[in-house]
Amino acid sequence: MTETIVILDFGSPYSPLIARRVRESQVYAELLPWDTPESAVMAHNPEGFILSGCLRSALEPGAPVLPGYVIQSRRPILGIGSGMSALVLALGGRMTSTAAQKYDLHRVNIPCSSRILQVGDDPRVWMSCADRVDAVPEGFQILASAADCPIAALGDGNRDYYGLQFHPGLEFTPAGRQIIARFVRGVCQCSGDWTAQAIIDHAVRQVRTQVGDARVLSTVSGGVDSSVATALVSRAVGDQLSAVYVDTGLMRKDETQWVRKAFQDKLGANLHCVDAAETFFFNLQGITDPEAKRRVIGETFIRVFEATTHNLGDPPFLVQGTIYPDVIESRNLQQGDARPIKTHHNVGGLPEAMDFELVEPLQNLFKDEVRVVGEALGLPSELVWRQPFPGPGLAVRCLGEVTPGRVEKLRQADAIFTEELAHAGLLVYRQGEEKQGTAQAFAVLLPVKTVGMANNQRTYEEVIALRAVTTTDFMTADWARLPDELLARVAYRIVDEVQGVNRVVYDITSKPPGTIEWE
Repeated sequence: MTETIVILDFGSPYSPLIARRVRESQVYAELLPWDTPESAVMAHNPEGFILSGCLRSALEPGAPVLPGYVIQSRRPILGIGSGMSALVLALGGRMTSTAAQKYDLHRVNIPCSSRILQVGDDPRVWMSCADRVDAVPEGFQILASAADCPIAALGDGNRDYYGLQFHPGLEFTPAGRQIIARFVRGVCQCSGDWTAQAIIDHAVRQVRTQVGDARVLSTVSGGVDSSVATALVSRAVGDQLSAVYVDTGLMRKDETQWVRKAFQDKLGANLHCVDAAETFFFNLQGITDPEAKRRVIGETFIRVFEATTHNLGDPPFLVQGTIYPDVIESRNLQQGDARPIKTHHNVGGLPEAMDFELVEPLQNLFKDEVRVVGEALGLPSELVWRQPFPGPGLAVRCLGEVTPGRVEKLRQADAIFTEELAHAGLLVYRQGEEKQGTAQAFAVLLPVKTVGMANNQRTYEEVIALRAVTTTDFMTADWARLPDELLARVAYRIVDEVQGVNRVVYDITSKPPGTIEWE
């Protein structure tokens, strides 16, 4: 049985990042609402518990509390933010609520080393200060302090209970990886059996159990997620699988040719290509709302696949490359305090009634895990490390109405940006390499026009925004500091070569508060 750390989620937006940090230590993390029934939680036989933070004070009426069985289990516990408050309260300590929930950068002082904090750790942390510890529970010691937070970390080494007022899941806490690893591998004594091969073996067993001897249809787009999902299912069921690529008319430049070559020449997959551009553009007529676009695209995808299946033996199963961030951003994970960010076409955008049962072997994996699995499956490097591309394609980068003419403008501008980044060696991004490029970079067509000059004449044309980010998890991201000369060259080429565009801007918004995509 796979070693598991259970994360009881009190509603923090950072809970998924904690799970990712645990998995970086090669230990499986299961994220569950704090009020999940005891039987369902303990069925995972957790090696330890992590309590996430909350969007409100632990002292508010109705705030999440630490379930009694967690203490009774006598397993290691790490409370983070409000999770620390819940742990302190459950063990008889005292808390005081501060004026307001506040997140900010702090520097902590670690007077001596413990099992989770070490003297010499990077002192920078991202801290929430909704509650303050007034009295620590019996047996606890103060492990770290900050200028305006006397108890920034505490612990009871005899019972293996620890609390952090700051968030180790965020990049803003540089020592976060080591802190989580110390708890998971040191305190909980996990050996680390969540490897790429273990993920593959688990997924193969699940797929075989789900589909049996039935035929399976897989959606492929040429992107990382759908490609890895297809390869996984292919390993599980072999020639029971047929792959279908739908040309929506919303793809990047030369995308259809690239997908044909990748799947037929390099993967040997049985690929069927469907030209459905006319259908997608017809269904998107007059629609400008981002959520409406995603719903229309999600349903159109399903209807196209349903029509395709008649020539492929009417397979009852449909493979999708849905990954964990898609699910997190589309659903509230059954948590009352978590709120959806946007609907992904392959999650909340799907129609309620359809002829398929979904097979989603990646739905519990983060993007970096998907890439590692892809490499372990032997997929080509240029496919595994390809930049992400949204399922709805250029439709969610074409702000406003989606028309063939506007999409073509965007496609040309995006190709120019991609080409220049590639020439500068900044298009490919791989974790662990000394020189890193952009994790995701693309162009966006804005639904506004600006005045310009061309050939000594006034122009009134549309605007292209460029977006490039660096990230390790796609849950948080920072804008890429691209060379001025590169941006100037891209802007000049777009205005010169793309008819109907006379201005280029660069997006310098991080995630949060923005998302990576504009829609």
